[in-house]
Amino acid sequence: MEEAKTLKGTTTVGLVCSDGIILASDKRATMGYFIANREVDKIFQIDDVLGVTVAGGVGDAQSLVRYLKFEAQLYKMNYGKPMSVTAATTLLSNILSQYKFAPFLVQMLVGGFDDKPRIFNLDPVGGVTEEKFVSTGSGSPVAYGLMEDSFKEDKPIKDNLKIALRALAVAMKRDAGTGDGIDLVTITSDEFKRYDKETVKKLLEAKHE
Repeated sequence: MEEAKTLKGTTTVGLVCSDGIILASDKRATMGYFIANREVDKIFQIDDVLGVTVAGGVGDAQSLVRYLKFEAQLYKMNYGKPMSVTAATTLLSNILSQYKFAPFLVQMLVGGFDDKPRIFNLDPVGGVTEEKFVSTGSGSPVAYGLMEDSFKEDKPIKDNLKIALRALAVAMKRDAGTGDGIDLVTITSDEFKRYDKETVKKLLEAKHE
């Protein structure tokens, strides 16, 4: 993710599994060729089983995340149920489309669990695609290469965790805008789970066994 207003830097990935989704990202923020921060959050919890990843301009991303969190809380108060993945995606798509002539310089993944696990990919002007596996940011070509070869849609989260981690690890080796650790989240029908650094480290080590 960039401190400057560009779409360089960052790798995020999303995978839809049989029992939920996986979201993962690196932790580096860059300003051109300068590493501005090594502990940036790029995965945000919006509601109980709804999350987003962000790549692009930090200010734009933070503004959209704050707005989406507020709208999700308001939706729950008004309708007595959580905002769905599709509703959150449509809301963000409409916002991005309205500002397409002065766009938010971000690419976002919206993922969670409705009646099934889902991930949507949004471009800076509001274009939406639903994906089974997806990556954003400057390291995405490398991540895509690995996921294209290894990802299995019908596998549970526990079997696909190593794919997400390998995709980030390879991107960190080849992309200068990606690095400084991995943030890992899983979302099932009843839980948003963020993995701590030690657990991520153990999972990374285990993938070589």
